[in-house]
Amino acid sequence: MRILLTNDDGINAPGLEVLESIAATLSDDIWVVAPEIDNSGASHSLSLNDPLRLREIGERRFAVKGTPTDCVIMGVRQVLLDNPPDLVLSGVNRGQNIADDVTYSGTIAGAFEGAVLGVRSIALSQGYFYDHDAPVPWETARQHAPGIISRLLPQMKSSDVVMNINFPACEPDDVKGVEVTRQGKRDQSLFYLDRRVDGRNNPYYWMAFSRIRSNPPLGTDLRAMYDGRISVTPLMLDMTHHDSLDPLANALRD
Repeated sequence: MRILLTNDDGINAPGLEVLESIAATLSDDIWVVAPEIDNSGASHSLSLNDPLRLREIGERRFAVKGTPTDCVIMGVRQVLLDNPPDLVLSGVNRGQNIADDVTYSGTIAGAFEGAVLGVRSIALSQGYFYDHDAPVPWETARQHAPGIISRLLPQMKSSDVVMNINFPACEPDDVKGVEVTRQGKRDQSLFYLDRRVDGRNNPYYWMAFSRIRSNPPLGTDLRAMYDGRISVTPLMLDMTHHDSLDPLANALRD
């Protein structure tokens, strides 16, 4: 099985090394095409106004001056053009990608682009502790991901569904199980703009969330992560709200 790896944290991110070790348990045919620099929050963006520059930095390892989406396109349509991958793995992201995060995440976008190109794809993200000085518990993803991916692959009959796996902020032995979840919704009242002033008295802002846990419903990715369970959420590129089709058609019928 040929596996293409990417991420949004950049080619030198520790989570990519974790992903390589996860992929190595599944195959020895592994290729890495990742952004030159951190592209967190890039979503499914393309570099349309700048050329894509591909740099080979090692055996089967390439860095792209571009977004995660660019990287997957370069991997499938350039680096592996004559022998495309069977699987795209994107991550392991530093920080969870759940609820509304999925619309912003470059990690999710890398997996989505794999799906667009007809390749089964999985996104992986590792939650971390509220205390930013605490180390990211990478071993949780490293130890649990191979078994989960092995069980998921036979169920992934089509590339239309992307699997979004999130590992909770705890040590591997403290994980309380695996749960198939639906996408949750964040409490947007916890979002705020942190206003500061630079040395010339000009204001600037940081986007931030209050470090307070909300109370998400059972069955959501948010609740699973809060409760120390690994969340597996099937996501689709088709964002059509199908239940609205007939009512809207009736309302707009001449």
